[in-house]
Amino acid sequence: MKIALTIAGSDPTGGAGLQADLKVFKALGVYGISLPTALTAQSTRGVCGVHDVPSSFFARQTDCLLEDFRPDALKTGMIYSPETAEMIASKVKEYSLSNLVIDPVTVSTSGVPLSGAGTLDSIRKNLFPLAKVITPNLNEVSLLTGIEIVHEDEMKEAAVRLKELGPESVIITGGHLKDKAIDLLFDGDNFFLLEGRSIEGEFHGTGCVFSSVITACLALGYDVKESMVRAKEFTLRSIREALPFGRGIKILGI
Repeated sequence: MKIALTIAGSDPTGGAGLQADLKVFKALGVYGISLPTALTAQSTRGVCGVHDVPSSFFARQTDCLLEDFRPDALKTGMIYSPETAEMIASKVKEYSLSNLVIDPVTVSTSGVPLSGAGTLDSIRKNLFPLAKVITPNLNEVSLLTGIEIVHEDEMKEAAVRLKELGPESVIITGGHLKDKAIDLLFDGDNFFLLEGRSIEGEFHGTGCVFSSVITACLALGYDVKESMVRAKEFTLRSIREALPFGRGIKILGI
């Protein structure tokens, strides 16, 4: 069985973060392992607090796990501190890890910051050059490039600029672009647009689920384009099957 590693924050609701990633891995027949970067106090109504895992202890977790397991693919989600981003980059190099997927999480669905000062810059500098693919949403693209995306042409411009930061491929997830769920892949040579019907409502963990499907598919041997197609299908199906487990926004049906 293939192995996938998630490096992300802990979400007690199970709707996002490493808990959601592990559920996706299992659903796709991949064995999941995890390294928490932060603990969150949250519910489906929002995030109440964040407790960062110190980078020194994160390093200890990582060494203990990776001296025993060899993941076929890995992803990063929520990273709270720039020091942890630097530590992840050093461990990816030290253990020669491949198929790195980066979901540059910055804020929760409810608008609460999920990364500290300087973290996004550290991710961009240290992790993007090591990535197989990055999967920012429109808000994250704006923070990374300064480009406000309204049309597909701006998505392409932003993708080119993000590719220049070092990842092998860029996937921009644009689920709120003109009432269409448009995702764009750029591999440095070609653009690939994948369009779907936008589903009304707010849903918890869509970005986490999308990037974790890509991670699992890479572990299984699919290329980035096929992984993207499968991630789109899986995420849309999970949105359609979302349920109100709590009293806030719906959790995807994984």
